[in-house]
Amino acid sequence: MKTSKTYTDSSDCFLCSDDKWPNLARDQCLPREVELLSFSDPLGISLAMTSILGSALPGFVLFLFIKNRDTPLVRANNRALSFLLLAGLTFCFLCPVLLLLPPGNQMCLMRQAAFGVLFTLCVSCLLAKTLIVVLAFRANQPGGCIRVLMGPRWPILIALSCTFLQFILCLFWISVDPPSLEHDVKSQLGKVIIQCNDGLGFWLMLCYLGLLSAICFLVAFLARKLPGAFNEATHITFSMLVFLIVWVSFVPAYLSTQGKLSVATEIFAILSSSAGLLFCIFFPKCYIILLQPQLNTRELVSGHQRRHSRKNLGSS
Repeated sequence: MKTSKTYTDSSDCFLCSDDKWPNLARDQCLPREVELLSFSDPLGISLAMTSILGSALPGFVLFLFIKNRDTPLVRANNRALSFLLLAGLTFCFLCPVLLLLPPGNQMCLMRQAAFGVLFTLCVSCLLAKTLIVVLAFRANQPGGCIRVLMGPRWPILIALSCTFLQFILCLFWISVDPPSLEHDVKSQLGKVIIQCNDGLGFWLMLCYLGLLSAICFLVAFLARKLPGAFNEATHITFSMLVFLIVWVSFVPAYLSTQGKLSVATEIFAILSSSAGLLFCIFFPKCYIILLQPQLNTRELVSGHQRRHSRKNLGSS
């Protein structure tokens, strides 16, 4: 009884299925190598550990701020916004974990939308903080007529309203052109790239986030020289500068990579921008609370004591 064999240089050939690839002799179909950044990959493990450990930093700062919530430094520039911003940064650090989970249609729907809404919440909180600085200065001017708008709820409403617009945009994106799971067998020979096809909605979400960040940077830059020993506008200006540099650099890097490298690029952007916001905004405050508690007074925070000492030096 003869056994069937596969010969080379045959005039009668057959194509391998999409999940397989011919060997070098082209007489056998082999399974394609799957390219997917996950927890089983060394790079995925290191990124996941960085994400989890990084989320502990804003969590610790949030605990520190809650413990010292009645001190002048924490109460300055609306402590509720600071709490909301720190909670948002904690979840921003955890967004890479969603990108490393096994992709599926439901996961593709959730992970980019969660990333967009959480970062929009953080930027909206910074925008509301900057507006507080500007409105507080204008209200203290002679004839200031906007003191009514300085209630404790207005900054929260501003932050939540900007975030709600991003949420509506994500719902529109999911309903019109939802992200879907994609098996790419054409980009790299012998490999199947498992990825989420986010479509145009992902870039619309990034455009809104970029527009909000640019507005926040512009307002903070204009308000950076307003009086006050602890004017947060200066720190917000640096944080937004870091944020914009990271995400402007992300676009060409993301478009020029494929497979696991594109996911790693997005994770690097998420972690670096989250760390930039955290350190630029909260490191000076944590330094004073932990190492220089004698500076955590109402006079120094408002700048009255500094201006008084300058007057005494000028008169002498």
